[in-house]
Amino acid sequence: MKLTYPKDSSHIKIDDYNLADPKLHSDGDVHLVWHAMRERAPIHWTETDNGLGFWSVTKYSDVKNVLSNHNEFTSERGTLLTLLGTDDPASGKQVTVTDPPRHAQLRRPMQKGFAHNSLAKHIDVIKNEVRQLLKPALEGEVIDFAQAMFALSTAVAGAILGLPASDWPLITQLTAMSIAPDDPKYQLPEGPQATLQHAHREIFSYFGDLIMEKENWEDDEVLGILLHQTVDDEPLDFGGILANCYALLLGSTVTTPHVPSATLYTLMECGGYQEWSKHPEFLKSGIEEGLRWSSPASHIMRYALKDTEIRGQKIKKGEAVVSWISSANRDEEVFEDPYTFNFRRKKNPHISFGSGIHYCMGHLAARQTLEILFTELFETFEGFELCGDVEHLSSNFIGGIKHFPIRGKVKHTVRV
Repeated sequence: MKLTYPKDSSHIKIDDYNLADPKLHSDGDVHLVWHAMRERAPIHWTETDNGLGFWSVTKYSDVKNVLSNHNEFTSERGTLLTLLGTDDPASGKQVTVTDPPRHAQLRRPMQKGFAHNSLAKHIDVIKNEVRQLLKPALEGEVIDFAQAMFALSTAVAGAILGLPASDWPLITQLTAMSIAPDDPKYQLPEGPQATLQHAHREIFSYFGDLIMEKENWEDDEVLGILLHQTVDDEPLDFGGILANCYALLLGSTVTTPHVPSATLYTLMECGGYQEWSKHPEFLKSGIEEGLRWSSPASHIMRYALKDTEIRGQKIKKGEAVVSWISSANRDEEVFEDPYTFNFRRKKNPHISFGSGIHYCMGHLAARQTLEILFTELFETFEGFELCGDVEHLSSNFIGGIKHFPIRGKVKHTVRV
C-alpha cells in the first residue's frame, strides 16, 4: 500500500474504485481514495463483481462505533472481505468471530498467555532472533528487510504458541498465503480461493498434529489453556481449539512484520531515521506512530444486526459494513498533520489494534517486539540504503510490504 500524501482528491471519482480489489492496495493509490471518501462519501456502498456488496466506513469516529457496538453490528458472520456473503464456519467457536457474552468466555482464559509475565520469558528468544535476522546486514550484505520481518513475526508467534523453531519457515509461508491469497508471490496456480483453502487446511492440520503429539502442556502455555478451556460449562471441541489456534497465529503475525517495514521505508524517504535514533526517549511514541502510519490490518468487517443509520445513511439488517482502519488512522479531524510521520506525536489514539471487545490480544507482544527491534536497529546501524524495488502485498486486508531490499551502514562501535 502506497503511503501517499494527498492534498487534493477532488479529481477522484469514488465510484470508479473497488476497495475490495487487492491490486488497488498494492499498485494503486488507495490512501488518495480514502481521502476522497472521508471528504465526500464517508459512508459508501460498493457493489462487487459477484453481485454482492458492502458499505465502507472511513471516518475515525464511525469506524470505532462499528467495531465497538456489538449490539448493532456482529462479528459472527465473518470479519474479512474474503468471506463476503459466506458465513464464517468458525462462528461462535473462534474468538474473533464471536459476540458477547460468549466472547468473554473464550477470550479471558487465552488472554493469560499474552500477559506481561507470560511474555517476559520470551524476551531473550526475540532478541536473539532479531540479531540473527540482522546479522547479514551487519556483515555488509543486502537483506530483504520485509522478508526478515515476516520471519521475525513468526518467531514471536512460535515462541508464544510453543511451536518448534524448525517449523517457523513453513508457518511463515502458510500465514502469508492465508493473509494475501491474491498476491502472485503466494498464490497457487489454481487461484486465490484454492490458495486460501490450502493454507487453512495445512494450518489446521499442523496444529492438530502438534496437539496430538505433545502430551503435557504447561498451564500458562496458550495451547495448553485452549485444551482445557470451557464455554458455557462445556469443553471447547477440537474444531474450536483448532479455529482459535489459527486466529491466534494470524493475530500474532499480522501486525508485527509490516510496522517496521513501512516505518523504516518512510524514514529512509524523509531522512528521519538518524533524528529518531538520537532520541531514545521517543522510542515508545515513535513505535505508536509506526503503528498508526502502517495500519497493517486495513479493514475489519461486520454485519448489521438490525436496520440502523450512520451519518444519516440507512444500513439494512444483514448488510456488510467494512471499517477501513487505515483510513481512520489518517482522519484529519483526529490526527494533526496525519500524512507526516512524527515520532514525537503526543496525541495518537490510533486504532491499529482494533477497538472494543475485540481489541488485539497480542498488542503487548507486538509492542515488545517492536521496541526490541528498533532498539537494536538504532544501536547498530547509522542508516540504510535502498538496493532494489519495494513491492507491496496484493491484499485488501493487510497493508504491507513483501520485498524491501536494503543495505545497512554499520556504526563504528557495535556489540559483537
